[in-house]
This record gives sequence, structure tokens and C-alpha cells, in this order.
Amino acid sequence: MHFSPAPMHIPDGFLTIVVALICWAITISLLAIAIRKTNQALGEKQVPLMGIMAAFIFAAQMLNFPVAGGTSGHLLGGALAAIVLGPWAAMLVMTAVISVQGLLFQDGGLIVMGANILNMGLLTAMVGYGLYRIVSKSSPTTRLVVSGIAAWLSVMTAALATALQLWLSGTAKLNLVVPAMLGVHTLIGIGEALITVAALAFIFRTRPDLLDESSASGQGSRAWIFAGIALTFVVVLLSPFASASPDGLERVAENMGFLKTSQSAPFHIISDYTLPFLGSTPLSTILAGALGVLIVLIVSFLLGRSLKKPD
Repeated sequence: MHFSPAPMHIPDGFLTIVVALICWAITISLLAIAIRKTNQALGEKQVPLMGIMAAFIFAAQMLNFPVAGGTSGHLLGGALAAIVLGPWAAMLVMTAVISVQGLLFQDGGLIVMGANILNMGLLTAMVGYGLYRIVSKSSPTTRLVVSGIAAWLSVMTAALATALQLWLSGTAKLNLVVPAMLGVHTLIGIGEALITVAALAFIFRTRPDLLDESSASGQGSRAWIFAGIALTFVVVLLSPFASASPDGLERVAENMGFLKTSQSAPFHIISDYTLPFLGSTPLSTILAGALGVLIVLIVSFLLGRSLKKPD
């Protein structure tokens, strides 16, 4: 079984060094602000949420769903994370997820990781939260509708940013790559919106206080924490059934003829989300996914603990 990279995980070779370095500079600057803001505002209840949200997004990104034309897509998660955690903590969570994907699973290039974090983690969180914040005091129905629109727009923003980076690198022509990327991700964004709305609807029914900015409650039953972790591992169990069709960026690269410029990773640890000693089997995928979930959960939880504001 072959697992394509997540939508818009740019491999090394697609971008020039100059464009990659510019993206790294922007990413590092935004993350520095995110760390400072999170350090000032992160409360006790957000700490376990950071771990659970990172684990869920990592697991959900393994579930490619088919879209038109033999292309697949799946959740990016930046908008969902920002709506639940706030934009700054969400940026750190998404950075943890994308970094683990690149370093451990060779999903996306190392030189261009700054671009991947910027596109899929930082911009999606900013766009998703910015739109949702307008209606954050409205009824749950209104908030769900707007969160779906915000999630869709976050995918389109990431697709546009990726297209512009490809153009600036001379990899593709602007008048071709922009409509190609936006066209395929229009459909992928619908999937993003549906998953985001479903996840938020579940939270509204079970722990609406987690979405209430005026609530300071972080105590009470921890059953929701274990429920969230359990749900994440259920998602991992479904990963062998994910679509093996090319993702949005891979499809565009193939159609436009620059897929061959992709460079493989200089090292391989757990490539294609399968454990080397188990081969390409469903069990191998499940165990690799479970390992990734545990790593991003622990990293994000410890990061949250280190940045939690003093009581």
C-alpha cells in the first residue's frame, strides 16, 4: 500500500533555495510571536487540548479521501486547531505535526519545511481563526456554518500560497499553476469543511465550554481527554483504508510536468507511514500511525506545559 504525502506537503526540489529561505524567515518570525503570545495566554485547560488536537490532526491526515479525477485529499486541520485552541497555540501544534511528519516519516522536504509549516500550519490557523472570531459570540449553528467556510478558505489560502511559491521558484507558470491548485483544492476544501464542522459539533455537544472564550474552567472530569485519545487511535485503525490516489499537489505536479524535480529525503526512518520491518501491510501502517500519534501528543503536551502561564 502506498500513501501519498498530505495535500501541499512540498518535497525538496520544487522550490528554489532563495524561496525556501524566505519562507523559513517568515515562519520563524511568526513562530517567535506565537511562542510569546502562547506563553502569555495559555491556560491549564489548553495544555491537554494541545496534545489531543495534535494527535487527532496527525491521525486524520493519514485518511486520504477520494475527490474527482482520481485525486485524493484530507484534513489539514489548521482552522480546527485555531478555533479550539486560539491561533497562536494552534500554530505551535501544527508546527509539531508537520515537523514530525517531515523528520520521522519523510513526508515533505526538509529544506522546504519552513514553507510547509507556513502554508499548512500558520496561514491556515490565521485564516481559520480570523473568520471564526467574527462570530465567536453567536449561536452554535452560526459558528458551525462559519467554521466550515473558514476551514474551506484556509485550504484555498494554503493552495494559493503553494502556487505562488512554485511560480516564484520558476517551477510552474503563474497563469497555469494558480487555477490548477485552486481548482483541485476547491473540492479538497469541502472535505476539510465537513470534517471541521463534524469535529466542532461533537465538541459543542460534549464540552461546549472548550469553545467558550469567556470560560476559565479547566478542571472537572478528565473523561473527555481519554475519549479524545481513544477517538484518535480509532482514526489510526482506519488508516489502511485511505485512498491511494495522488494528492492535490502531486496531481498538479504530474499534470504540469514538474513532478520529476522532486528530490527524495536524504534519510529514511518510517517512509510512507509503514514500519520498515513489517513492510507495506495494514498492521505496519496502523503501528506507524500510532507511533506518530504518541510522538506528536507528547511533544505538543510538553510544549504546552512549558509555555503555560503561571497560576
